[in-house]
Amino acid sequence: MNIGIPRERRDSEWRVGLTPAGVRLLTEAGHTCFIEHNAGLGSGFLDYDYQQAGGQIVYSGEEVYGRADLLLKVARPTVEEFGWMREGQIVMGFLHLAAGRREKIETLLQKRITAIAYETIQDDEGRLPVLTPISQVAGRMIPHVAGTLLQNNYGGKGILLGGVPGVAPADVVILGGGTVGTYAARAFLGLGASVHVLDRNLERLQYLDTLFKGRVTTMVSHTFNIERVVRFADVLVGAVLVPGARAPILVTREMVRSMRPRSVIMDISIDQGGCVETSRPTTHSNPTFEEEGVIHYCVPNMTGVLGRTATHALNNASWPHVRLITELGLEKALEADPALARGVNTRDGEIVHPVLRAAYEAINATKGANG
Repeated sequence: MNIGIPRERRDSEWRVGLTPAGVRLLTEAGHTCFIEHNAGLGSGFLDYDYQQAGGQIVYSGEEVYGRADLLLKVARPTVEEFGWMREGQIVMGFLHLAAGRREKIETLLQKRITAIAYETIQDDEGRLPVLTPISQVAGRMIPHVAGTLLQNNYGGKGILLGGVPGVAPADVVILGGGTVGTYAARAFLGLGASVHVLDRNLERLQYLDTLFKGRVTTMVSHTFNIERVVRFADVLVGAVLVPGARAPILVTREMVRSMRPRSVIMDISIDQGGCVETSRPTTHSNPTFEEEGVIHYCVPNMTGVLGRTATHALNNASWPHVRLITELGLEKALEADPALARGVNTRDGEIVHPVLRAAYEAINATKGANG
C-alpha cells in the first residue's frame, strides 16, 4: 500500500500524521511511504529521519496526494487539499465534518473517499481512543493559556489563577466533565484556582467529586445553573462533545453579556462548531477577540503548537488502526475492528456515520426551505 504523510497546512499546525518510527514499521512490512518535504519539522523530525526509516521525500502536497492510497492527516484538509484528493482514497485525521462546509462533504462523496475521522473512532464502551490523548494534552494546556490571557498585557483582569494569601484565586467554570474538562480541572486545581465543573451526567459528576476529593464544585448542566455560574466566572471553558455532531450552544450571547468585563472564554468545542453563541474560530497567529466585553479564545487546533508532544500522543493511539488497515486492507480491517468502523464518516459516495448523516440532511432541509 502507498501511504502519504503530507505537511499540515493550517495556521500554526506543527503536528504530523506519522512519526519516523511508524514509517519504519510500515516500510519494513513492504509498504511505501511518501513524506512531504519538512512535514515533520514542527514535531522535531527531519526529512533525513524519515529517509533513514525507509520513507521517500516528495516536494509538493499535490504529489503526496497523487501517490497515496492512504493519507495520514492530523487537521481537517484545506480546500486546496480537497482538490488534490483522488477517487477511492482513504483519508484519516481529525476531520470534524459536522462543523465544516457542506461543499467539503460533497467532495468526499463525489470522489468516493473513505473518510475516517479520528474523533469518531469509538469502542464498545463509548470511549474515543484516538481523540482521548489529544484531549488530555488540550486539558493540561488550557490553564497555561488562561493564565496568560488573564494578564493585563493581554487585555485580561490582571488576576493570578491561584491567588496569594489574603487574595482570592480566580473562579474557573468548566462546561463538560469529559476528558478535556477533567484534565483541565486537575491542572487548574494544581495552580490553586477555584474550579466549578458542570455536566449533564450525574454519574460523571459523582466520579469527579470522588476523583478530586470534593475540591471541585460539581453542578448539573442546565440553563439555570449555567446562567448562574457565568456571572462570576473569571475563566469559562467550553469542553462539550457530542461525537460526530456539532456542539450544542450552551452559553447564549445574553449569558456572555452578564459576565464581568475582561473575563476569558476558552471555547475548546470550537472544532465542532463551538458551544458559546459568540464564538468564532481563531488562529494561533491571532488567537483572541473581544465580544460583549469578554475575551474569547477559540483556536480549533489548539494542540497544534505542541507538535512534539501531540504528535507522539496521536501516533500512540492511531497506530493500531493504521497498522490494521495496512495489514488486512480496508474491508477486513473494518470487519475486525468495530471501533475503527464507527470512525468511518463517508465511504463509496455515501455518508455512513449516522450523526453526520443526520446533520447533513438537516442542512439540506434548511437549504431547501430557504429556496
